[in-house]
Amino acid sequence: MRAHQIMTRSVISVTPDASIVEAANIMLQRHVSGLTVIDEAGKLVGIVSEGDFIRRSEIGTGRKRGRWLRFILGPSKSASDFVHEHGRKVSEVMTASPVTITEDTALAEIVDLMERNNVKRLPVVRGDKVVGIVSRANLLQAVAGLAREVPDPTADDDHIRSRIIDTMEKSDWCPFGLNVIVRDGIVHLSGVITEERARQAAVVAAENVVGVKKVHDHLCWVDTMSGVYLNSPEDDELAKAS
Repeated sequence: MRAHQIMTRSVISVTPDASIVEAANIMLQRHVSGLTVIDEAGKLVGIVSEGDFIRRSEIGTGRKRGRWLRFILGPSKSASDFVHEHGRKVSEVMTASPVTITEDTALAEIVDLMERNNVKRLPVVRGDKVVGIVSRANLLQAVAGLAREVPDPTADDDHIRSRIIDTMEKSDWCPFGLNVIVRDGIVHLSGVITEERARQAAVVAAENVVGVKKVHDHLCWVDTMSGVYLNSPEDDELAKAS
């Protein structure tokens, strides 16, 4: 998928000269956590978000740095903090020259840019014009949409079993002696694991196969050094109940 398939097209903007009060009120009224900042020529010059209002003098949350840290950072950083905490215009608190993407940017690259730059939204530009914005909420909506089950005419027990085995055997955490039994979409996994995280990975791998209704975990854990052997938590519960 690409940006144009998930982006929000109606982008709410403010000008650099707008007051921070105006920007804050727009965010509250429109239920958004960030605004693009567009100059008179229609060019993107920044982004202002909820994070820009966290450190503010009005609410007593300005940064309080120790003398030694202020000395290390120098007067430039202190001056920058002062402007951000006391500035009255959007241009004084916004993130200037924000990272942008195009309509054809792939989702994998979008996520990478968000993580690398520690941002929650990316403006989508076509030339100098903003045509949309992709936020974490858009990514969440994409996941929710794609996660909906789509009927698969080949999702019978035999196909389900083959797909589970194919998926697990490609992974380095695949249980030793893996055995998969499927009856009416209900999966029973058995085999040996040496790492507890492999248990969850195996269950998730099975759950992601179309047609699976439920997964039963019979994977046993073995310590390779001592040979200690433990049944799965599910099998232990069954043993206690019987």
